[in-house]
Amino acid sequence: MSMRSFPDRVRHTALFEVLGLALVIPGGAMLFNLPATHMGVIGVGSATVATLWNFVYNLGFDHAMLRFIGHTRKSLALRVLHALLFEGGLLVLLLPPMAWYLGMGLWETFLMDLAIVVFYVVYAFLFNLAYDRVFPIPTVPQMAAA
Repeated sequence: MSMRSFPDRVRHTALFEVLGLALVIPGGAMLFNLPATHMGVIGVGSATVATLWNFVYNLGFDHAMLRFIGHTRKSLALRVLHALLFEGGLLVLLLPPMAWYLGMGLWETFLMDLAIVVFYVVYAFLFNLAYDRVFPIPTVPQMAAA
């Protein structure tokens, strides 16, 4: 069984973050009544952390799948778990710096971030489902048994 190549992982991460920012900056500014510049700083800062987390998380998740189930094909249930674990980890990483930058309490920031997380859980699920169909993992031909 093969895994995604390094260039494919870079393309995946870049497309995910660029499209996500194009949606979340104007949407978040309107939803949270923040200046677009504030939402832009939150968006770009979050995207930077998320880009690194995305690469590390997906690589680790695929290695864990190979080790425990022998392949990297994700069922619908596994895709949901994948998205939820990714966003939960990102929430833990981003909450303190967001609260500091916006001058908000942790609870208020958590509620705002939770709304963003809900968006990204749905977005990550749909994006990854589409990405897997547009850019499928190449299969490695199996050698015939002797």
